[in-house]
Amino acid sequence: MLVPPVDDLPLSIDQIQAAAARLEGLAVRTPLLESPLLNARLGGRLLVKAECLQRTGSFKFRGAYNAVSSAGGRPVVAFSSGNHAQGVAHAAQILGVPATIIMPADAPRTKLDNTRAYGATVVTYDRWNEDREAIGAGIAKDQGAVLVRPYDDPLVMAGQGTVGLEIAGDCLDRDIRPECVLVPASGGGLAAGVATAVQASLPATAIMTAEPAGFDDHARSLAAGERTARPEDGTTICDALMAKIPGELTFQVNRRRLAGGTVADDRAVRTAMLTAFRYLKLVVEPGGAVGLAAVLAGAVPIRDRTVVVVLSGGNVDAELFAEVLDESADA
Repeated sequence: MLVPPVDDLPLSIDQIQAAAARLEGLAVRTPLLESPLLNARLGGRLLVKAECLQRTGSFKFRGAYNAVSSAGGRPVVAFSSGNHAQGVAHAAQILGVPATIIMPADAPRTKLDNTRAYGATVVTYDRWNEDREAIGAGIAKDQGAVLVRPYDDPLVMAGQGTVGLEIAGDCLDRDIRPECVLVPASGGGLAAGVATAVQASLPATAIMTAEPAGFDDHARSLAAGERTARPEDGTTICDALMAKIPGELTFQVNRRRLAGGTVADDRAVRTAMLTAFRYLKLVVEPGGAVGLAAVLAGAVPIRDRTVVVVLSGGNVDAELFAEVLDESADA
């Protein structure tokens, strides 16, 4: 699928390259890994972008630092289920500015604790009955702070796009031409950034989103050609991927650049977490493993193809990860 230049979108390759310059020496250039044993099992070539090894344990540090460093030294406010929270908190810590983070009270304990450890003030809310955006807007007004949105912000999207720059650069250096790059999606900032960056160098590579079953707002929206909310009911272990509808800015990009979306259920996600641990020696959180889950479950063809999967984060509570390992022992 050849993707023509798109000049009327809120994200460009120039913005992503500027973000890469800001992040130089701060963000980890995470590896593009593969397992010969897993490749043999799948009958194709699977490469994983290990963003679980990024600072704060997820890709979110990239966009957070790009946005916070552009805030002119003002305090920052963010709302997040955990990974954006930690990214903003750590970026603010590095830059020496105050940060207030609004987090759901039921967020994984490791994410709440780490956000506080980075020096941020944490305000919790009920994700089912309270509006985090309204809470964040109120705090930003009271403090004269900059609101750093988790995805619908060109600076955040550009920072996340540096993941795609690295994927494309490593593939070109190794003479690899992947047919597909699979990206976990919630609000869609990572997908928008990766698609913009990868297709600047590898225009024939299709970019697809991966989401938890029942939380597939991107798959629904891409199929419909317009932003479409997911159903309100249901649960998932993928706490980082629970957006109700794609972002306005992110979907402007994703509608034009993405080839489609796929989903995986929680059982497949658990299998993917175990597979990443067994074959790649990586600890991956549920939301970070959903792309791998889609490949392992056969939702994305890989036989005789090359597929790149972004493992977007590794911030999983020890109890849940131990449960995943215990399930394999019982199987």
